[in-house]
Amino acid sequence: MKRRSHNNRKAFTMIEIIAVLVIVGLLSTVATVSFMSKIDEGKATTTKANLKQLSNAVKQFKMHTGRYPDDEEGLIVLVEQPADIENYPVGGFLGSTDLPLDGWKNEFDYQLYPPNNQPFVIISYGADGEEGGEDYNADLYSTDAN
Repeated sequence: MKRRSHNNRKAFTMIEIIAVLVIVGLLSTVATVSFMSKIDEGKATTTKANLKQLSNAVKQFKMHTGRYPDDEEGLIVLVEQPADIENYPVGGFLGSTDLPLDGWKNEFDYQLYPPNNQPFVIISYGADGEEGGEDYNADLYSTDAN
């Protein structure tokens, strides 16, 4: 009686393990990059929505008081009553005690009568928090959000 030789493999070779690890690594890299871009996209969308909300609140402040907040006061007058304003609405002009932040948790910059011939502008300096930049580091303006 002849014995049959069985070459049943019960283990993976080192090359097969490395190939699987490389494939898993590539797939996780693609998924991470895709996920991170969606997070940045969401932060930019949040920032644009907050710019629009703040811009509308500044316009309401102007209608209520007859003036825009000055550079020194800034946006804080939307949530805290200035000394020279009577009949300040309960809850301020945002219905909150806090000013919203941009999507990257930075404060917005407010400028009265900026060089663009608008009465005011509210600016987010993007992901890096610095003036200028590209992609998600680019500045976002309230004049673009309307």
